[in-house]
Amino acid sequence: MPEMDTVDLETDLSLFKYDDLEQLPPAYRDLDESDRTRRIEAARAELGEEVVVLGHNYQRREIVEHADFIGDSYQLSKRAAEADADYVVFCGVTFMAESADIITDDDQTVVLPSMEASCPMAGMAEALQVDAAWAELTAAADDADVVPITYMNSYADLKAFCAEQGGLVCTSSNAHEAFEYAFERGDKVLFLPDKHLGYNTAHRLDMAGATAEWDPWDSEAADAEGVADADIVLWDGYCQVHERFTEAHVEQFREAHPDGNVIVHPECRREVVEAADVAGSTSTICETVEEADPGETWAIGTEIHLTNHLQRWHPDVDVVPLCGGACMDCNAMRQVDPNYLTWVLEALADGTERNVVEVPPREKELAELALQRMLEV
Repeated sequence: MPEMDTVDLETDLSLFKYDDLEQLPPAYRDLDESDRTRRIEAARAELGEEVVVLGHNYQRREIVEHADFIGDSYQLSKRAAEADADYVVFCGVTFMAESADIITDDDQTVVLPSMEASCPMAGMAEALQVDAAWAELTAAADDADVVPITYMNSYADLKAFCAEQGGLVCTSSNAHEAFEYAFERGDKVLFLPDKHLGYNTAHRLDMAGATAEWDPWDSEAADAEGVADADIVLWDGYCQVHERFTEAHVEQFREAHPDGNVIVHPECRREVVEAADVAGSTSTICETVEEADPGETWAIGTEIHLTNHLQRWHPDVDVVPLCGGACMDCNAMRQVDPNYLTWVLEALADGTERNVVEVPPREKELAELALQRMLEV
């Protein structure tokens, strides 16, 4: 396994790190919903309190209706840590299962139903890639102290890298506080992997003019001179779902709904955030709709399944997708279909652990340190 240059860790690209996880057996591929629901409920009844099922906001209805808790990634990891369950079945993506393993007890086992549920944005900042770029980035920074911050939507080894370099983790809700923490301890911030959240956070801190973008995919395009002048360096990564929203979508919604409101996730482009009425995390989006007056209209600028859930959960509010029929689901979340959930639960009921996600001890120790620093802000 490759060794990192600046951190005493062995790791690999995520594509290879979890190549031992299993695919769905053929016998589970053609279950209908009624049979699947019956089998899930039977397995859950047999397992009882031994298992807790977590459903991310972006999962489809057929998943979240079987979840003990529904929420965003770190919120669900905390629920797992609080649960007195031997098994945590995380219906999310790989980095979320890793985060749950980092903060749960050693005697709790985290299961990821689908081996293919891998977040594309997390894969845009692999730890080996960032580690290789670190010397070039810090050299371009003119001997200034650079503090790395990684968004929660990243792999455990990148969280570990940030901890080793004096940095920390953040969520979309506390990114501005993480930036303040970093600037109290260093001269510049390297923000990974989502450039849009990074730029929106810089704007919130009145530092939008002090940013530069680092393109890890094209070394000739990497702006070393810009990094030397910038206080905030944004790694060129993004969420494929949220980058799809445009200012034109907001304009079209306002033409159709003059009295309507727009709320978007801060992973959206800056111009979309500026055009919206509110920007916030999935928790903020949920709370905003929950607190809306009956009859209000809210356009939701995030993954389509959360919009669908909000439509069902709050029928007295007119909830619409911001980009209409062009809104996307998350192709990584889509991999966790209900047949996978049926399979891993029945396996646990039979005494077999499938698709266990376990972060190596040293990596886990450092990643937990990065999370602890986040809790200090």
